[in-house]
Amino acid sequence: MNKLVGLGLFILSFTVTASDSSDKEAIKRAALDYIESQHQVKPELMQRGVHPELKKRTYWKGKDKKEFVMETSYDFMVGLAGRYNKQGDKFPKQPQKDVVIYDIDQRVASVKLIADEWIDYMHLMKMENGDWKVINVLWQYKEVNRHKSK
Repeated sequence: MNKLVGLGLFILSFTVTASDSSDKEAIKRAALDYIESQHQVKPELMQRGVHPELKKRTYWKGKDKKEFVMETSYDFMVGLAGRYNKQGDKFPKQPQKDVVIYDIDQRVASVKLIADEWIDYMHLMKMENGDWKVINVLWQYKEVNRHKSK
């Protein structure tokens, strides 16, 4: 292989790595916006990190003991971010917020957010402007027996 071709491959691999690195940071930021919006009572963070077509789902058992899929929307989550922790008593002083990126393929990504009381599996998409947004969330409490109405 001549030096010019070798240099071209090096530059190409560096460009891909740099792009992956910035995508990873943007993906992590979107997942953190989702959870930190609730910690900090900042709905604008939820708006920044979450796609308006968000579908957030979990399994739930109703008062009638029948299990169903409970779904939450973007509007609900933005509202929740503005009210859930208003008293500052819903999270520990140092809340857990671990983001594990499982896969990135061009404009889609799969992530696991491990928070204090729950696990969120997220799908994100890269918008045409380069922003990453959470579009799907499947979640459960770490204590799965909490998935029921009282």
